[in-house]
Amino acid sequence: MSKRKPPHGRRPAPAGPRRPPVKSARRGGGEPGSLWLYGAHPVLAALANPARPCRRLLLSAEAARRHGAAVAVARPGDTPVPETATPQKFAETLPDGAVHQGLAMLTAPLAEAALADILANAPGSENAAGAPRRRLIVVLDQVTDPHNVGAILRSAAAFGAEAVLAPSRHAAPESGALAKAASGALEHVTYARVGNLARCLEDLKAAGFWCLGLAGDAEKTLAEADPGGPLALVLGAEGDGLRRLTRESCDILARLPTREPISALNVSTAAAVALYQLLAV
Repeated sequence: MSKRKPPHGRRPAPAGPRRPPVKSARRGGGEPGSLWLYGAHPVLAALANPARPCRRLLLSAEAARRHGAAVAVARPGDTPVPETATPQKFAETLPDGAVHQGLAMLTAPLAEAALADILANAPGSENAAGAPRRRLIVVLDQVTDPHNVGAILRSAAAFGAEAVLAPSRHAAPESGALAKAASGALEHVTYARVGNLARCLEDLKAAGFWCLGLAGDAEKTLAEADPGGPLALVLGAEGDGLRRLTRESCDILARLPTREPISALNVSTAAAVALYQLLAV
């Protein structure tokens, strides 16, 4: 059941200055504020993103043959000379188990966008029916697995969500594993961290967004509860779900109509289903 009618047209108060890039040491980078991206889709998408610095670029001989032209086109004249890397070099440089496909790029995390900037940059494209695209932002409540967050970013890019927001603490930071799971979507969908999730939801409401939380015990299904208009889709951690304060901060709770014996979905799968329901029609 909805609690209120959102004040459409109101603008949020400024959220303060934009944060500088994240400063953290990454394995294999050898310097603070750096991280390795790996895999064909993440590396090629990062090379095509002018906001991404390219500090080093490793290519296997096979990857150079297959992707050399794409590397040159992505950032002509602004890419370090690719280093030919052996399997041993990749193993020594990247995290254990990294599926690199013969490509790796040393870079820096993207500068984080402020919520006010995200809200001010409304999408201007149309949906498949030719109508103005619906505004939708995904909000994650303590989803810490980088593979889940990356998969959610991929679904957000596929269906047209504007951004994925997560708390500064108890959330997956930008990493090679997250970027690999996102399959290039990290370069196209804003992934921003916010200091206080409840305050973030209040700011979204002030900007005219309904805040809809997915909860397995909700009375209405997502299709029944969708209020229309700009929406913040709020997803909780797998197992624990939404925290109490987050639930109370949502205007609406809704569930996906699953069947026994599988009564719950992985959070990234739930996100994909919900985004399709909300954005693809």
